[in-house]
Amino acid sequence: MSTPTERTLQARIAAHESWARTGDRAERTAKARAAMLSKFDRLVDPDGLLSAEERAYRADQARKAHYTRLALKSAQSRRRRARNAKGGER
Repeated sequence: MSTPTERTLQARIAAHESWARTGDRAERTAKARAAMLSKFDRLVDPDGLLSAEERAYRADQARKAHYTRLALKSAQSRRRRARNAKGGER
């Protein structure tokens, strides 16, 4: 039986080997990208009432808000870790 660390390393090896055999990276990830983008379309227009142009604009804004929110959380987390590493307050 493998340890959790060994299973993680085995999974990394498999992923690296898989990507090494991938000729067209964009093609391989196209379905996932399309699904992610359609998530924002459904978020801003769940009933399908907006024009294509308005839905695209709003979905783009929702996507930007989502990634900006992630960047903010990441910055806050890095600041917290740095403060804790220096022995500061939590």
